[in-house]
Amino acid sequence: MPPRNFEILIAFALLFTLPGQTANLAAAPPMGWNSWDSYGLTIDEPQFRANVEVLAGLKSYGWDYAVIDEGWYLANPLAKPAAFKYSWDSNGRLIPDASRFPSSANGAGFKPLAEWVHRKGLKFGIHIVRGIPRGVVKENLPVANSRFLAADAGDSGDTCPWDAGNYGVRDTPAGQAYYDSLIGLYARWGVDFLKVDCISDHPYKAGEIRMIANAIRKAGRPVVLSLSPGPTNLSHAAEVAEYSQMWRIADDIWDGWAFPGQTFPNGLLSAFDNLAKWAKYARPGNWPDADMLPWGSLTPHPGWGPPRQSRLTQDEERTQFALWAMARSPLILGADLTRLDDFTRSLLTNKEVIAINQAATTSQEVPGSPEDAARMRVWTAEAAGRALTWPGPHAAWLAVFNLQDSEVRKDLPWPPALAGRKEAIFDIWSGARVAPSDAVHVKLPPHGCALFRVEK
Repeated sequence: MPPRNFEILIAFALLFTLPGQTANLAAAPPMGWNSWDSYGLTIDEPQFRANVEVLAGLKSYGWDYAVIDEGWYLANPLAKPAAFKYSWDSNGRLIPDASRFPSSANGAGFKPLAEWVHRKGLKFGIHIVRGIPRGVVKENLPVANSRFLAADAGDSGDTCPWDAGNYGVRDTPAGQAYYDSLIGLYARWGVDFLKVDCISDHPYKAGEIRMIANAIRKAGRPVVLSLSPGPTNLSHAAEVAEYSQMWRIADDIWDGWAFPGQTFPNGLLSAFDNLAKWAKYARPGNWPDADMLPWGSLTPHPGWGPPRQSRLTQDEERTQFALWAMARSPLILGADLTRLDDFTRSLLTNKEVIAINQAATTSQEVPGSPEDAARMRVWTAEAAGRALTWPGPHAAWLAVFNLQDSEVRKDLPWPPALAGRKEAIFDIWSGARVAPSDAVHVKLPPHGCALFRVEK
């Protein structure tokens, strides 16, 4: 059975992420919902509010960020990119399209919507693509609270390879002034989470990362900064950790085990190697991000592919959940929350798996031979030294993953970190207590996993 005092655990994990606690921002991996996997560019205010109503019912499990992804400033999100109609203010800052977000009219921006989200006990986030709109530079609008104009800030020789709507921002006082103006506005709206795209890879833009982080600091509001897309190069690990709270370690992951012969998107299988090499960089305030959870109903306008129910099997969804939890990746759901199926809801409310993600203090993949690694992966995680009623002063977890397309039955030796005295062992999926033995007995379906809690 799940621990009854799970709420104590979540309260502890999130204790230092309250407004004003900037020194401990994102003390645990952020959890929440993002609109991209189900709505792509198209979400409007009624749809967002409907999803937030459902998310509010999941808050007690730790899901608390509600994020509007790309395109909220477009009047015609289903048009071809060359015909997009952007909304910006007199200082060239993107603002919500009022026909899609009526509460933003008359200069209100997202402030009314953010306040409504906050009254639900949740946190509000938005997505932007780095840079300054090309049309703003063409009009050469003034940069608020500065002597600069948009042409001083924008770099017309720099556009995002896959979204040409913006120019890059120059790493100059004019560029910093533009980001100060932009982020300052969004902070006044009440934004708690800012996902910035086309910045952590293809291309990596160190100057803009630093300028955005500086602008957040000047704005004086705790804002989680999420950098996208991946794969962020390991050589940038120290820099992204200095300036952001989470950064993508993979390009977009969608609902497939693998996509042979394709460079985009990534399948779930690719996450094993990515998370293993980034594991040592996961710590309070810094979370390598394996991307969103494309579960459930990916409708009505997913960011990739046709509207559909997730093509991941239930075993694959369990595997993704367990791997993300063990590796302490942020947990950001992509499903249309208004169409939650029972199985997806069962994952979102699995307190034991969420507890691993939120309470573990260390996690790592257990090394194996190259031959074994192609067939199975093993991870351990531990929560040590926390004054919690549950999972206790020292608890650990073990996950065994089957990477094969066929069932596997195997007895595995306990990893060295868990080979000592074990007071109790529990199968997390079934809730059953497991008899102690010298080996771990697993029977795994294709792409499935076993997950155990060990109390020491």
